Amino acid sequence: MTEPTLIQAYRGHRTPTRPVWFMRQAGRSLPEYRAAREGTAMLEACLTPDLAAEITVQPVRRHQVDAAIFFSDIMIPAKCAGVGVEIVPGRGPVLDRPIRSAQDVAALPELTPEALTPITQGVQATMALLGDTPLIGFAGAPFTVASYLVEGEPSRSFPHTKALMASDPATWEQLARWVARTTEAFLVAQIEAGAQAIQLFDSWVGALSVSEYVTQAQPYSGLVFDGIASRFDVPRVHFGTGTAHLLPAMYDAGATVMGVDVNLSLGEAEERLGGGVPLQGNINPEMLTAPWEELEAHVREVLIAGQQAPGHVVNLGHGVPPTTDPDVLTRVVELIHSIPDNDL
Repeated sequence: MTEPTLIQAYRGHRTPTRPVWFMRQAGRSLPEYRAAREGTAMLEACLTPDLAAEITVQPVRRHQVDAAIFFSDIMIPAKCAGVGVEIVPGRGPVLDRPIRSAQDVAALPELTPEALTPITQGVQATMALLGDTPLIGFAGAPFTVASYLVEGEPSRSFPHTKALMASDPATWEQLARWVARTTEAFLVAQIEAGAQAIQLFDSWVGALSVSEYVTQAQPYSGLVFDGIASRFDVPRVHFGTGTAHLLPAMYDAGATVMGVDVNLSLGEAEERLGGGVPLQGNINPEMLTAPWEELEAHVREVLIAGQQAPGHVVNLGHGVPPTTDPDVLTRVVELIHSIPDNDL
């Protein structure tokens, strides 16, 4: 049985046209998403199987993208484990109590298989709606999730996280290991229910230097990737923002595909990775509001740059902005699908 074009590209094969999907494609840019979510809190929506499935499939219906990504949030594994966290509108994840001491880490509850039932049911319901379109499993990477747990809310400078890493590395390690095994279980549940690839998002890891990343973050992302690789033959995508300096180290954590943000061309990314690495990316989200002629030229530039990789999945260099006109995304997908790979 022939694999979907997305999976072929993730495995390093050229495809007749490039597969495309968009990070945050299921979300506030879609009126049907806003209607479906009305009156339902974010984390509640993620844990309501039929609603999560419907939201996951909405962009596939509208845009005809080549993949769905399971609708979730990076704090869902912690929430399922019993950590007190909610998504506060306009702020993001806010914890009842930050995790900042060895005692706090020791008190963290372990995630049980039963707690993942809403995830399993949500993925199964999604698969029933998707047909032949593949589903990508979703999770936040250990550094980013752990930093939310330590800070207690979103942060750009991570003062408490960096202080914990420097002053009490043993406690940081125990916290990061807890996040890693919780994340692995969350991804395993998605794969066993039908997801055909996974993507690990490290939203905030760009705040680290290379040496900090290699010692304080890479080992724990590695635990997640190694755990998946030991059990499943699925592509493993790694993505972070502001991570041009970390790209080779992030790949070495155990990814098979590297997502590239807007700060690096695909050609330069492939060069930094030493060649032979499938890539994902990297249309600039800000270009989605540009005149069509400029946006089309930009998309074509991304497609040309992506030819340097053995396989290329088109995506944005970050998530879909909530103010994006959905019709623009549909038109971008149509453009990408209209261009044979050998005509660039």
